[in-house]
Order: sequence, then structure tokens, then C-alpha cells
Amino acid sequence: MPRTRALAGSLIFLLIAPGTAGGLVPWLINHWHFAPPLFGLEWTRWAGAALIALGLVPLIESFVRFALEGRGTPAPVVPTQRLVVGGFYRFVRNPMYVGVVTAIFGQGVFFADGRLFVYAAIVWVFMHLFIVAYEEPRLYHTYGAQYDDFRAHVPRWLPRLKPWNAYSASSSR
Repeated sequence: MPRTRALAGSLIFLLIAPGTAGGLVPWLINHWHFAPPLFGLEWTRWAGAALIALGLVPLIESFVRFALEGRGTPAPVVPTQRLVVGGFYRFVRNPMYVGVVTAIFGQGVFFADGRLFVYAAIVWVFMHLFIVAYEEPRLYHTYGAQYDDFRAHVPRWLPRLKPWNAYSASSSR
């Protein structure tokens, strides 16, 4: 798929899926209403803003990487032509999902709204079930041993401290 088309498709999917789960639904829950800061500590607002930003960075970088490295989109209907193992994928297998959950949790901290913490947990459970039941089997079916190697070296949810290098791992065999 041409890069321009992959980038456009990724942008559309970014607005639809993570935009809804990480932006629209939290807004529908909270309407950007500020409660008193968590534990009465004003600095928690800054911590929440930092978590939102920290969630957006891997989310956006991964969407761009899907288009440029994978030559496709994160949307299952227009998948990548190559397995994406660069960028944040060197640390965690699901940086988009980690980013969305982190941004939702950050909104809970920022707005001091426990409902957003519950929503973040629910989103994480649904994402986990989707990954285990659909996404990982599909990736294994599509990429076989290459995905198996990636899965063996990169954790699903908690990032590695040292980045995995797929290229040096495969060249050392």
C-alpha cells in the first residue's frame, strides 16, 4: 500500500477507534469537569496531564509506524504488509493499547474522577481479551515464526527496560 494512503487510513482509524475510546467516551463520562484534585494535592493535575501526554506519544508514533514500516493501518480491514517491530514495539507488543489506557487513566487523575479509572480498567480488560482471542492468533497465522520470535522477546503489557532489536536477534541465528 502506498505510504500516503496508509497514513490517511491510519489517521482515519486513529480518530475512529482510539479517538472514541480514549477521547469521546471519557468526555461523555466526565464532560471535562474538574473535581477537587486527588487527595487534595494540586500537583496530581500535572501528573494526570503527564500521563495523558505519555499515553499519546506511543499511540501516535505507532499509528505512523504502521503506515511507514508496516505499509498498512492498525485497522483489521486494512492490515499491514509487514510485521511492525520498531519504535515502541521494541519495548512492548501493544504500545497503542498501552497508550490509550494510560491516557484514559491520566484523564482520571487530571479530572480526579474515579469513573474514569473504572472505565480505564474496563477498556484494558476488553483490549486484553481482543488481543488474546483475535489479534495474537491472527498475527501468528500471518507472520508465523517472525511473530513468535517477537512475542517471545517483547512483553504484551509491561514494557521492557532495554529495547529488543529484531534485526540483531535474527542475524545472530
